[in-house]
Amino acid sequence: MTSPSSSNDVFVGSLDQGTTSTRFIVYNREGRAIASHQVEFTQFYPEAGWVEHNPLEILESVRVCTAKALDKAAADGYNVDGGLKAVGITNQRETTVIWSKSTGLPLYNAIVWMDVRTSHICRRLEKDLTGGSKHFFETCGLPISTYFSATKILWLTENVDGVKKAIQAGDALFGTIDSWLIWNLTGGSGSANREEKPVRGIHVTDCSNAARTMLMNLKTLEWDQPTLDELGIPFEILPKIVSNSETIGVVANGWPLSGIPISGCLGDQHAAMLGQLCRKGQAKSTYGTGAFILLNTGDEIIRSSHGLLSTLAYKLGPCAPTNYALEGSIAIAGAAVQWLRDGLGIIGSASEIEEMAGMVENTGGVYFVPAFNGLFAPWWRDDARGVCIGITRFTTKGHIARAVLESMCFQVKDVLDSMNKDSGMASEENGKGQFLLRVDGGATVNNLLMQTQADILGSSVVRPSDIETTALGAAYAAGLAVGVWTEDQIFSGKNSDDTIFRPQIDEKQRNKRCDSWYKAVTRTFGLADLSL
Repeated sequence: MTSPSSSNDVFVGSLDQGTTSTRFIVYNREGRAIASHQVEFTQFYPEAGWVEHNPLEILESVRVCTAKALDKAAADGYNVDGGLKAVGITNQRETTVIWSKSTGLPLYNAIVWMDVRTSHICRRLEKDLTGGSKHFFETCGLPISTYFSATKILWLTENVDGVKKAIQAGDALFGTIDSWLIWNLTGGSGSANREEKPVRGIHVTDCSNAARTMLMNLKTLEWDQPTLDELGIPFEILPKIVSNSETIGVVANGWPLSGIPISGCLGDQHAAMLGQLCRKGQAKSTYGTGAFILLNTGDEIIRSSHGLLSTLAYKLGPCAPTNYALEGSIAIAGAAVQWLRDGLGIIGSASEIEEMAGMVENTGGVYFVPAFNGLFAPWWRDDARGVCIGITRFTTKGHIARAVLESMCFQVKDVLDSMNKDSGMASEENGKGQFLLRVDGGATVNNLLMQTQADILGSSVVRPSDIETTALGAAYAAGLAVGVWTEDQIFSGKNSDDTIFRPQIDEKQRNKRCDSWYKAVTRTFGLADLSL
């Protein structure tokens, strides 16, 4: 973006708080990472289908990551003390925290986005409200689902006495993880500061995270009062909504980033869109714990009739235009590889799956559908449970490993097919009637996975040289707000080091495999009751 001689004096930090780990990355003016540190944290599974995080453990992971990354940068000779201009935040979305305004302590563990404990609340709402699961669809672009924050808020208020009492006393604050981090980084309850007038935390969220709660009006980018009234959620517990690129506040004393402005905030998938430089008509897929495919639809809100969500892409400033997106969310992608490692012991580390899957030429007719907690887009079946079918005496660990990799690719194709039907934008990106797919996330280092994705899609898959585009997008937003970069400089970035995977199978093979996948998916429906 600028001359190399200027890249060692200006830096932007990116705090990437994900589902299983937290990272802090320092970028130079060229948008290249010069230091990073990552810390995993505990996953809690109190009951089948329940997933929780300890919000205080997440805060500690932030403290460790930022301190370690800054130390590494300084040890390598970078003047981060004087050159760090801003920090951006990106986070796992929908994960819900309610905490005490006075003590700063969480009133319950964070309920994670993939948690399905609220399924009975969803069924109740679908029964009581006109329009069933799509009652709020026109307002927020989302169906009633266990996925989104609103139903998690309802569960907390109905089942946790401390939450109920704090709300009644005016002492409760709700937030997704971005809100929890910003509130604490900018001062929290003020009790940790030794100043005569303690700095109090700023209670905000950005419009991309707010779009994932079921509570924000997509057109106005404000909390929707009729929705709040129908659900019985008090406006007072909600954070203020801001854009993705503006100075929100300054990190308070006591943190490694003390004095640095927080000037960018996006949900992880929206940050990845920005990091991938996706403009109207361009799609990306991020492969992490889940997989998330977003198509930038420009200033148009497209209402899906094929199982997708209408959401934001990004809004790069308070007065900037809003870019919208269609999204398909897949609950289990990389998490299935973790299950092979931790649950079955088939592999010793996630990186081993490529070698094991590569020991066989195909899956031997095995299909694996990872509906551990139901299926998200485009099916939206919380009654689904995982299946592995087509097993014979011929089946080996290699066949199962390969079927797990293919399951990610088939799910992504299901979503992209729906996007094509809803938007008709594929031709703008790829003349063959399919999207040219930009990919990112840790799993994309797996060349077999990426080649399989291209084969199943029947179109090219493009992997950037820096696959951590989620963190990069948050850095772009933060740097843009404080003048490190202009929007033109960000979007003119060149990708000469991209790796392109092109399909190597014919359409007949592709269609046969996709038909078998579809049959396998239908076998998962209605199995939830059998798992009780």
